Amino acid sequence: MNICLNDKIFGILSSVVTSENVQAYVIGGWVRDCLLKREHPDKDIDIVVIGSGIDIAKKAARAIHSGIKVSVFKNFGTAMFRNNDYEIEFVGARKESYDRNSRKPFVEEGTLEDDQRRRDFTINTLAISLNKETFGEFLDPFGGIDDLKKKIIRTPLDPDKTFSDDPLRMMRAIRFSCQLNFTIENITFISIKKNAERIKIVSAERIITELNKIIMCAHPSKGFILLEQTGLLKIIIPELDNLKGVETKEGKAHKDNFHHSIKVLDNISKISDNLWLRWAALLHDIAKPVTKKYQPDTGWSFHGHEFIGSKMVPEIFRKLKLPLNEKMKYVQKIVELHLRPIALSQDLVTDSAIRRLLFEAGDDIDDLMMLCEADITSKNEAKKAKHLENFKLVRTKLREIEEKDAVRNFQPPVDGSEIILTFGIKPGKEVGIIKNAIREAILDGIIPNEHEAARKLMLEKGVLLGLTPVDQAP
Repeated sequence: MNICLNDKIFGILSSVVTSENVQAYVIGGWVRDCLLKREHPDKDIDIVVIGSGIDIAKKAARAIHSGIKVSVFKNFGTAMFRNNDYEIEFVGARKESYDRNSRKPFVEEGTLEDDQRRRDFTINTLAISLNKETFGEFLDPFGGIDDLKKKIIRTPLDPDKTFSDDPLRMMRAIRFSCQLNFTIENITFISIKKNAERIKIVSAERIITELNKIIMCAHPSKGFILLEQTGLLKIIIPELDNLKGVETKEGKAHKDNFHHSIKVLDNISKISDNLWLRWAALLHDIAKPVTKKYQPDTGWSFHGHEFIGSKMVPEIFRKLKLPLNEKMKYVQKIVELHLRPIALSQDLVTDSAIRRLLFEAGDDIDDLMMLCEADITSKNEAKKAKHLENFKLVRTKLREIEEKDAVRNFQPPVDGSEIILTFGIKPGKEVGIIKNAIREAILDGIIPNEHEAARKLMLEKGVLLGLTPVDQAP
């Protein structure tokens, strides 16, 4: 196992713990990912110490560099510091017990095996000795190495106890299954279904951390299918769970919008690592259940689902403790506009329609187009190819109009201050009416996006509103 300890940092740690005559081990994700020949994404190293993790952390930091700052968390008996790309955390080996209504454990000192036993999954119990006399020795009391080979997620103890003690581990099981492309062992999976309601005692902040990691997987649909199958999805994001199912009337059926949405999410994940675009993909059809209607002559419709869906985004973000800032507004915008390019790809594309889309989407137009292309999930290859070809035409037109008219994020060349000074009026509705008329005229191609043309229109609209330019006043 020395290959997992070939960084010079482990040599320094080994010298420290050996000179202090304490036992210490690298444990958890670093070992797991090393054995999987997978780069550890967070660059964090967990060290378990038989004794005080805080003391060893301070001594290890001094041995590496005198300027390293150690963060100490006395309540948890842990300490950590950063060195280069690594975040190294030290914890004293411990036993834990839990109150049913809290995730906060009662902690007491324990052995290495006690510490391994308290961990979530066998693949995270793997430990390697740091002491010189046993450097690189591998300790695996729960068969984690076999589970790595079998690609299985399994708890070291009875899963009912593991998940009841800390229900967040149910989310972590699904996240690891999705990240590593492992299978959740059957008894463990059944236990998640049985204990799903326990997730309610976990804070939204902890849940969203795991959910975002699932969304950022290469194939996030696997995670969402597991969330749905275990019953966790209807508790965490009931709006997404409500997309499930197909209804048929008079032989006419609509698609399963849950599976469609996670397929779109997968499609986006192949081309973008933008977390918020992935959220927009996941939520783009979120209002379909509340807008669903059936008409015998036309079949199923979901009119206005893009607009209503955008209005649902803030409440979903609020419940999940996602940011309510420009990131949320970005998701709202993409959800609201996601049908616009599709409509343009099906109809005659006018310059006016393209200008309006550029103006409303602004710098997010490329992300919007990516979502629209990802939204084509038809199994009919000819139909799919036709839509994609039409989107190429839309993209070409977008480039042409942007080069010609520069309307992306444009501000009308005549602003409110100029209107006020020209007519000698106070801020009011007349200013808004004139500004809106100029903007609409530019977007409709009636006038160019230039100051002279905009000023001329301003004067014309002012006269119609009964205003007189200051330089013409009697």
